[in-house]
Amino acid sequence: MINKMILTAGLVAVTCASFGQRAQLTGNIKGLKDGEIVFYRLTNGVPQMDTISTKAGHFTWSAVITEPQKVSIMFPDRYVEFFAEAKNMNLTGNADALNALEVKGSAVQDEANTYQKSLKDITDQENPLYQQYAKASVEEKKQIEAKIGKFRDQKRERAANYVKKHPSSFYSLSLVSDRAMVGKYEDIAPLYAVLSPAMKSSMQGKALSERIELLKRSALGTPMLAFTQADVDKKMVSFSSFKGKYVLVDFWASWCGPCRQENPHVLKEYNKYKDKNFTVLGISLDDNEEKWKKAIKDDGMPWTQLSDLKGFKNEVSSYYGIMGIPSTLLVDPNGLIIAKDLRGESLTEKLKELFDK
Repeated sequence: MINKMILTAGLVAVTCASFGQRAQLTGNIKGLKDGEIVFYRLTNGVPQMDTISTKAGHFTWSAVITEPQKVSIMFPDRYVEFFAEAKNMNLTGNADALNALEVKGSAVQDEANTYQKSLKDITDQENPLYQQYAKASVEEKKQIEAKIGKFRDQKRERAANYVKKHPSSFYSLSLVSDRAMVGKYEDIAPLYAVLSPAMKSSMQGKALSERIELLKRSALGTPMLAFTQADVDKKMVSFSSFKGKYVLVDFWASWCGPCRQENPHVLKEYNKYKDKNFTVLGISLDDNEEKWKKAIKDDGMPWTQLSDLKGFKNEVSSYYGIMGIPSTLLVDPNGLIIAKDLRGESLTEKLKELFDK
């Protein structure tokens, strides 16, 4: 899935003992070439970028932060995240193993490390599947996807249990915030409810509350937004014209690799059920008309395609707070949302449930 703000997703904050304390991180990364790295953080809810020079693997970053938060560092080849607090911290490791950098001085990061280690029994089984996927046949890929889905569910269950056991934890708030980026209202709202008052009143707690209100708009049983957008011929099409049909509203874009990989599967399901009162409605988050139209032609998608060519500022995707694609909403003949984020095998199973009776 392609995320809208991958570098700032899941930023978490809680009130510090004093206002405006300074966080300072001293870095020593062996083998890091001289140059610049970029730190991404929040100031009063607004994303900030700090460009820092490195010399012989050494650098220092400091910032006034009122609350602990997850900070992202963009290196030349990849980005990493850590939990920053208003303390002196150290970052060490090797340039050829940026995924294994070690942060000292942040209690929240220590908690995050402990939690991640608790998932090792799952990740040890899950990680090899991603390596197998690239060389797998179509049928084998389906089996791998199913296994990965089960492991994902197990990790979500563990996260939910952790939040319930640690409602006043900074890291618990982060787990819920991360889940809310692409999660469902039915899953997120109960987790938010168990967080302590202190977490809910923090900066990220308030942001999470606002996010949940957006997710509530796509809660199951909620009427689909009445909207109108232009198709490829610039003809205005209203969603009301699809009333009486099952509609898979498919949010995608020409530049989204996972979306393009999913399109053949959606086409297969469309052809299977198009004569059973089912259709697909594409809503593109493109901002380039030519690339949008070319992708539709290249992928052979015969269903109606709409876009206001405003990228992630698309009216419909913004209304539903969609921050990652591909994303879907399944709407019934009465215009009510009955499923969300169906893709791959989950889409196949849901359509079988509806039409193969």
